[in-house]
This record gives sequence, C-alpha cells and structure tokens, in this order.
Amino acid sequence: MTDETFRQAAQAYGDTIYRVAYHAVKNQADAEDIMQTVLLRLLECDKEFESEEHLKHWLLRVSVNESRKLLRSFWRRTSVPLEEWHDQAAPEDGQRAELMRAVMGLETKYRLTVYLYYYEGCSVAEVAAALRANPSTVQTWLLRARARLRKELSDDGEGEGSHYVRSAGLS
Repeated sequence: MTDETFRQAAQAYGDTIYRVAYHAVKNQADAEDIMQTVLLRLLECDKEFESEEHLKHWLLRVSVNESRKLLRSFWRRTSVPLEEWHDQAAPEDGQRAELMRAVMGLETKYRLTVYLYYYEGCSVAEVAAALRANPSTVQTWLLRARARLRKELSDDGEGEGSHYVRSAGLS
C-alpha cells in the first residue's frame, strides 16, 4: 500500500474506525488505541483491495476483532473501566442525549449492531459480515435492541420512549 493510499484511507475511515471501537469498548482511550492498531495493520497489510467497499468492510471487521480482543483481555476483565463518555459534552438536543445514553447502556452485541446499522448506514448483510453473525441474527439483535431502547426510554418517567426511538429512526 502506498503512503498516499494509506493517507486517504486513514482520512476517510479513521473516524468510523474510532466510533466502532468506542461503541464496542465504551472508553475513549481504548478506542483511540484500537484505531491506531487498525490503521497500523492497514499500513502493514500487503493485500490488494478490490474496491472501496472491500476496504471499508476489511477495516470494520478488523475494528470489531480488535475491540473484542481488548474486551477479552485479562487486564480489561480484572480492571474497573472509567466511563469517560459521561464526561463528554452532551449533544445539544436532550432527546438525542437520552437516546445516546440508552444506546451506550446496551450490551455490546446490541450496541455495535445499532451503531453500525443506524449510525454508519451499513446494511444488515454488512453488519452481519462485520460481526461474523447470520443476517437473521443481526435482524433479531436489532429487534431486541429497539425493544430495550423503547422500554428504557419509556421507563424514565416521561412515557415518551417510543417517541425518542421513532424520532431517531430506530423504529
């Protein structure tokens, strides 16, 4: 891979890699480390990518794998993670902030599925490939995640959980 090709790929997909990792590990520093690892693997990769879609799929797959590797590590399992996302500035829209808190509270498989599908615009097949799951499993995860989000957002005392989910396009 040439330096210019790598630079273009890092510029085009760096934020996506970071966001996927962040949604997986819920930690800013770990997500940055994963992003650097993925980009290093891309730089060292001698593979020829057939298209931009092939490159994007490869980067998503490696991002998910690196995130899972970190989550399985001994250090991660035995230490208490800092929830840095609470310290970040909340989105200006209160509904979006509440929805983001609810999404970040989901289990990893649901959180990553929701993120890839709704925020990155991946198809069910692309999400399934990135997570190494069957497309029907991804559809089930999306269904369960939406149900949990509706329940979570309606249990907050306002009774508008369905409104939050619908307004965010998660229905």
